Amino acid sequence: MKAVRRLALIAFAALIGAAGLSGVHADEWSKTTKVTFSDEVQVPGKVLPAGTYTFRLMDSPSNRHIVQVFDADGTHLITTILAIPNYQLEVSGHTILAFAERPTGEPEALKAWFYPGDNFGQEFVYPKQEAAELSQVNNTVVPAETEPTPQPVDETAPAPAPAPVPVPEPVAAPVQQQTDVQPAPAQEAPPPNLPQTGSELPLIGLAGLVALSGALALRGFGRQPS
Repeated sequence: MKAVRRLALIAFAALIGAAGLSGVHADEWSKTTKVTFSDEVQVPGKVLPAGTYTFRLMDSPSNRHIVQVFDADGTHLITTILAIPNYQLEVSGHTILAFAERPTGEPEALKAWFYPGDNFGQEFVYPKQEAAELSQVNNTVVPAETEPTPQPVDETAPAPAPAPVPVPEPVAAPVQQQTDVQPAPAQEAPPPNLPQTGSELPLIGLAGLVALSGALALRGFGRQPS
């Protein structure tokens, strides 16, 4: 029984140690750091009220210079900041925050953030107008944005539904109305005029002969003796 208990304790301790190492590796990757400000602090494009915040690198293997600022619990994203690499000669075991000078009465401007144990950090890139003001006050060049700050994608939000594609309504072809058309009756052509092939002189001559014959006959009857 004692041997079994000893093995169980060893396994439990190993499990806790593995969980702790997992958390350490996760923090090393995201550089998660909690920071407390006792006064207002300006970051690119926003002023953070006094309080506790969580700084974290965006989970992007292609760009390791995008800083996300969350609330104290690390659940609500406040802003996303573009950064460029910054290096320091001495390595510290504590979080280092570098500030830029500001005119009296205005909040301090956060310039760079170094994770404990790293000699490289994140130098924040400010919008053009803010960068110009900080450069003038500090007599140094403050990095300025050249493109909009990328916004994180909420993977839990449902994807927007695709816009419906308008379907053109079918166009009906015009229908030709058929009407009963009776063909017009064919008109008979008038008979052609026959050409006159003979003359009327023979008829006149024949009539004259008949009359002459009749006259001679009547004369012959008149001369017979009584």
